[in-house]
Amino acid sequence: MIIVADSGSTKTTWCLQRTERDIVSFSTEGYNPYYVDSNYILKSVTSGLPNEVIVEKISEVNFYGAGCSPDKAWIMEKALKGVFFNAVITVELDLLASARAVLGKDEGFAAILGTGTNSCIYNGKFITHIVDSLGFMIGDEGSGAYLGKKLLVAYCRGLLPSQLAERFYEDYKLSGDEIISKLYSSELPNRFCAGFCRFVKSHEEHPFIKNLIYSSFRDFFRNIVCHYPNYSKYSLNCIGSVAFSFLPFLTEVAKEFDMTIGNVIKSPMDGLMKFHKLEAKAESPL
Repeated sequence: MIIVADSGSTKTTWCLQRTERDIVSFSTEGYNPYYVDSNYILKSVTSGLPNEVIVEKISEVNFYGAGCSPDKAWIMEKALKGVFFNAVITVELDLLASARAVLGKDEGFAAILGTGTNSCIYNGKFITHIVDSLGFMIGDEGSGAYLGKKLLVAYCRGLLPSQLAERFYEDYKLSGDEIISKLYSSELPNRFCAGFCRFVKSHEEHPFIKNLIYSSFRDFFRNIVCHYPNYSKYSLNCIGSVAFSFLPFLTEVAKEFDMTIGNVIKSPMDGLMKFHKLEAKAESPL
């Protein structure tokens, strides 16, 4: 039995393929090896497995995850081998999952705009060029964490219009000092900041919030997308809750930078399962 998993920093979606037509889907929290270690991941995955998953019968695990760069993939591999001890484990960046999901076997530009940000040029099978997003602390422009951080900066500095600031306090009951305390004591500050995207979405028609969204996406283009050679010859293909939820804003900003919108979806799993089935057919003997 084969498992395909796609993990962001907030949520992991798992699909267990028992037969060609029998697929079990379930979710656990997200795992980013830049923020959590192997023991944490092992315990969390084990506790989140449904009864349908019989670990000793799993022969193959294809895991795509945020933060699973070559220098960090071993953390995830160690954890997954501890859970699925009979399986061949393959760990790749979630970015490759996104590229395969939105582009299949076609060449193009693919990006993630979810809790974090990532992007690449893809040749139809592998990633060929990445402009590093630099992560939550100094980058991740356009992501949910970036949007949330910009909102929190405005609130804590007293820059939010009074009506918005009052609504923010009504929703969260947090002062500026309390937010700073929670942020710096949080084990997952990126997820903490991204959680405030709900407020951004619910007030997206307010001029201040509109400007915040537009400026976040413009930062994404100026600081990341525009640094790809001949970027405007590609369409913008995206995966992630932020890209999906704020698509009208993203479309307008893309036009400003001479880029058209391609395939934008919330989750890569359907495309990813299709890709792996196609790969399996291609590799199987006639």
